[in-house]
Amino acid sequence: MNQSYQVKLDTFEGPLDLLLHLVNQYEIDIYDIPVAQITEQYMEYIHTMQQLELNIASEYLVMAATLLELKSNMLIPKQEVEEPDEEYMEDPREELVQRLVEYRKYKEAAQHLKEQETEANQTFTRPPAAFSQAEISRPVQKGNVSIYDMLDALKRMTDRHKWQKPLETKVKSGEIPIGERMTEVRKAVKQNREGIAFDQLFSYPSRSHVVITFMAILELMKNNEVICRQEQHFGKLYVFNNMGD
Repeated sequence: MNQSYQVKLDTFEGPLDLLLHLVNQYEIDIYDIPVAQITEQYMEYIHTMQQLELNIASEYLVMAATLLELKSNMLIPKQEVEEPDEEYMEDPREELVQRLVEYRKYKEAAQHLKEQETEANQTFTRPPAAFSQAEISRPVQKGNVSIYDMLDALKRMTDRHKWQKPLETKVKSGEIPIGERMTEVRKAVKQNREGIAFDQLFSYPSRSHVVITFMAILELMKNNEVICRQEQHFGKLYVFNNMGD
C-alpha cells in the first residue's frame, strides 16, 4: 500500500528562528512588531511546508496559535483610560518581543563563536615552504541564504507557475531516489559556471519532483558541494558549484 512520503528536515532551527528571519527580511522594528503582518507571513511559510508535506515540528504550530491569539488581542478596541493613575497596561506583544531579543542575542553569540572556531581550524603552523598559486585554496563559502529564503523562493515559483493543483498529488515512497536527484542537480550546477537559477532546477510540476529536488539541494549545500546566493531580499536565488572543478 502506498503511503504519502513524509520529509523531515533537521535544517529548521525553530519558530523563533523563522520569526527573526521575517523581522530581518521585512526590516521590522523588533520592539514594535506589526502582529497582523508577521502572522500572515508566518502562516504563509507554514502553508508552504504543509504543501510540501514537510514534517513540521509541533512548536511551529504552537507559535502559529500564539500569533493568531496575539493578532486577535491587538484587534480588540482599547478601552479609554478614565483614571490617570491607572496601572500600566502590558503590551500583549511584550513576552514575544523579549523571547525574540534573547534568541537574537544567543544566535549572534553562537555565530561569533562559530566564526572563531572556523578561523582557529584554519590556523596551523608548518615548516617554511614555497607555495604555488595552485596550492592556495579559498575557504568554503556557505552562501548567504537561509532555509526560509529557499522556502520563500519555492513558494514564489509555484505561485508564478500556478503549480498548486499539480502539487496536490501525493508523493509515493521511493518514487525518486534522492541520490539520483542529487547527481542530476550536481551535474546541472557544474554545467553553469555563472550559477543556475533556483527555479531552473524544478523542471517538472509534481510534488515528488519539487520535494526531492528541494531536499537534494539542501543535502548538496550541507556537503558544501553547492552554495546558494541571493543579491537582495525577495530577489532571485542562484545555485553555484562549490567544488572547484
